[in-house]
Amino acid sequence: MNVMQLIVLSFSSHLPIKGSDESADTPAQAAELKADKGCRCRPLAVLGRLLVGLVVASCLAASWAGMTQLAKAALRDFESPFFMAWHSASWNLLLFPGYCSGRLLTFSERRWPLKHFSECGRFLSEDAFLLRRLLKQTAPFSILWTLTNYLYLMALRNISATDASALFCCNKAFVFLLSWIVLKDRFMGVRIVAVILSIAGIVLIAYADGFCHDSIVGVALVVGSASTSALYKVLFKLLLGSVRCREVALFLTALGAFNLLFLSWVSVVLYATRVEHWPSTRDVPWDQLCGLAALLLVFNVLVNCGAAVTFPALVSLGVFLSIPVNAVTDVYRGVVPGLGNVRLAALIVLCLAFLLLLLPEEWDSIALELLTKFRGETAKEEPGPESAEGGSLVGGRTRVAGVGSSVPSRRCSETRDFPTAQGP
Repeated sequence: MNVMQLIVLSFSSHLPIKGSDESADTPAQAAELKADKGCRCRPLAVLGRLLVGLVVASCLAASWAGMTQLAKAALRDFESPFFMAWHSASWNLLLFPGYCSGRLLTFSERRWPLKHFSECGRFLSEDAFLLRRLLKQTAPFSILWTLTNYLYLMALRNISATDASALFCCNKAFVFLLSWIVLKDRFMGVRIVAVILSIAGIVLIAYADGFCHDSIVGVALVVGSASTSALYKVLFKLLLGSVRCREVALFLTALGAFNLLFLSWVSVVLYATRVEHWPSTRDVPWDQLCGLAALLLVFNVLVNCGAAVTFPALVSLGVFLSIPVNAVTDVYRGVVPGLGNVRLAALIVLCLAFLLLLLPEEWDSIALELLTKFRGETAKEEPGPESAEGGSLVGGRTRVAGVGSSVPSRRCSETRDFPTAQGP
């Protein structure tokens, strides 16, 4: 009778209690049940974010590779990289009006664009919003933005699109170094290894062409572009922190306005000093210029807002995927006759460095936990001879205990640990 009471009590403790919230006696149990319910729904949500992330990464790779290829083609007949960078940055003016138009068309709540403008501008300051403050805040970012694109376009005049896209991936290594120094982020040995591999890949790219003048200049320009891009990202995180998509749209629109109002004179000066040459308006490849500006606009929108719909690692993966896309395009078009052993090794080293930089900060604890779990499951699936003998003895003791003893059965404890092995 004692055994039967013990069994009834053990099962009744797991049954739902009528009138309780999700069969929870205490707030701790309610939280645990809610977490279990979230865990059951979480795999579908994670799978959805993964699928969306793959689509976003594919679009990022296609837009960045397409922009690079169009820029490379446009620079053959129109050698004005700063005008191209200025023209592309001016397209950012379309972002915030596009956001407001989308809100008016898709949401039932109607708000005037000026109200959206004042609400989105609060991420700069809690005080009253001023247009002068917005332009002052965006001035350094606009200069870094235009300088990044200008150096990248200048590099395309000397090296191939494949090399440029591969070297630009080093900006993630520079972001880690600047974040470690400026933002006091966590030090990670694996990312230091990735930085060393990035430097080795840069040297190998220059060595692939025999350290000729054009190759060294092109590599230096791309590294400079990656450095300014990293400085932009770290400075944005330091001064502004994390912002939402609508605030990003306003900020990028302000960048385009500053670029149009205050950087136009630079392009005029370069033309007047014969540094850049502009052909007649009829001969300017406007289709290529507008195409690369549109692709760059799509790329920037996906980079800045992709983290809201998917994992940031998949967003970063889009830039990495542009390397094989550019490599296949260059080989197919005959721009590059072949990658060669040295260049292929350099690309592999740069890709490996980029993938190492995608590892999360707690990757070591996650790997150790998975390894421990794998070893534990392997030990349970392959019991030794001593365990088999012990199991037979326990089985005998179980039968004896089932007659009249109150000693709990080991088989019952194993059944509670593995619910899938329930017996009748």
